[in-house]
Amino acid sequence: MHTFDKAYWEKHWAPAAEAGGRSLPVSPYLPAETRRLTVGTALDAGCGTGTEALWLAEQGWRVTGADISATALSAAADRAEQAGLAGRVDWIEADLTGWAPGRTWDLVVTSYAHPDSGQLAFYRRIGSWVAPGGTLLVIGHLHGGHGHHHPGEATADRTGIAALFTEPEWRIDAGYETTRTVHPGGRPVELHDVVVRAHRNP
Repeated sequence: MHTFDKAYWEKHWAPAAEAGGRSLPVSPYLPAETRRLTVGTALDAGCGTGTEALWLAEQGWRVTGADISATALSAAADRAEQAGLAGRVDWIEADLTGWAPGRTWDLVVTSYAHPDSGQLAFYRRIGSWVAPGGTLLVIGHLHGGHGHHHPGEATADRTGIAALFTEPEWRIDAGYETTRTVHPGGRPVELHDVVVRAHRNP
């Protein structure tokens, strides 16, 4: 079974980068779960080629996109330039399991990111980067998704994620598991997803 090191992600993102970035649309959970939030600063933790980061920038957020893959970030920066959003997104190459940003954001979102540390440790870590009064949005894979042969620690369910963010510091505003179908390359792929949105109390 593979590990999620830098070499893995460089290889993973190479085809998408050569094609100019991922062709799939923004995750439907991002607009659904952020539509009532006050626009401010946002971190996309594990941003890949930038689909979610660029969507946030289009909505007026001031975005930081961070990823371990230089290949993905290069493609993301090119996409931002082409979309006229280069001035609204900062791209940072970083291993998020050891990165110390030295700041917080009003919104921290992660979408299908897989670190070597395991999912729960990763979610706990990025939660510390949410500003008081801000929001953490976790979008992850559940076991059973077609085509995702990942180590066991690369998935976490709603209950496990929500247990990390408890009162009085946190309030869980949304938590659910769902299934949807996407069509990369024109073929149907079923995704089993988990979504948790947590508010960090001031």
